[in-house]
Amino acid sequence: MPTARKDIVNLDLCQYYHCISRCVRRAFLCGQDNQTGRSFNHRKQWLVDLMHEMAEVFAIQICAYAVMSNHYHLVLFVNVEEALSWTDKEVVQRWASLFPMSKAQTYIEMDINFHNLKPNQISNIKQWRSQLMDISWFMRKLNEYIARKANKEDECAGRFWEGRFKSQALLDESALLACMAYVDLNPIRAGISQTPESSNFTSIQRRIQDYNNKQSTPNSMCRFENGNTENKFTKTKDHNLPCTQLDYFELVDTTGRLVRSNKKGAIPNHIEPILARLNIKHDNWTDTITTLSQSFSQFMGRPESIEKCMTTLKRPRLQGLKQAAISFKKRA
Repeated sequence: MPTARKDIVNLDLCQYYHCISRCVRRAFLCGQDNQTGRSFNHRKQWLVDLMHEMAEVFAIQICAYAVMSNHYHLVLFVNVEEALSWTDKEVVQRWASLFPMSKAQTYIEMDINFHNLKPNQISNIKQWRSQLMDISWFMRKLNEYIARKANKEDECAGRFWEGRFKSQALLDESALLACMAYVDLNPIRAGISQTPESSNFTSIQRRIQDYNNKQSTPNSMCRFENGNTENKFTKTKDHNLPCTQLDYFELVDTTGRLVRSNKKGAIPNHIEPILARLNIKHDNWTDTITTLSQSFSQFMGRPESIEKCMTTLKRPRLQGLKQAAISFKKRA
């Protein structure tokens, strides 16, 4: 029996989530159809463009993404503090941009007085604010638009995506960086690309291109820290990822070579500091990356993070605790 989404997406417990959405029948509806020879790769760009546009509207930022032929991965950060800082007018404008036929658009056209709102207007705005930091609404809007556009192109009707997307809570910085690397390495693991910079429709390619072109990270994506060693895995409005960008590039590149060779081995000396800082056990890093989806279910993190999650949710056990002890060091 599937775990209820409300038990997985708990913003008091965690603000980072790994989401996976698959096409129906796992058909190659986004890539190359080997039977007909028809290419659907342009739909991958639809997804990339739309997820960036929507992240600008929602209180959600993208940490990592990879669009594959029959599914896509997203690592998302829900910026609760940003959503709470918006004025009522800004909430209405954002919701109206997503749903032009909604009451929010009516409020704009009526030019309502935001300093003297009626009870029903207050209630509606409160609900929209909550939905603007809701992963389910983000994924629903993203998938619905792509499905309609693809069905129109195919001149057909019916489901395009599986009805329920998979979500996984990333409970600490170790889980976050491991999951981001796993997502960014998807094309390499699938044999589609050989290097991170040649992995099309991935966040690692976008970040490398921006770095080489000396362009800043777009607002739709989470930024890396600037070298300060202070732990950034806290709830702040201007949140940074818990390592520097160059450290992350090195982590992905080194891990990619290990995964490609399909061999266990010692992590090179120059990468040890980042792994030590993330409390990751070196010998099990490759296995952790290659089996991430199978080893962890709805929750991923160090042993103490999963134990804390069990206490918060009042659950006697959670899948992944045993693997957490194998993959990550327990923080003292």
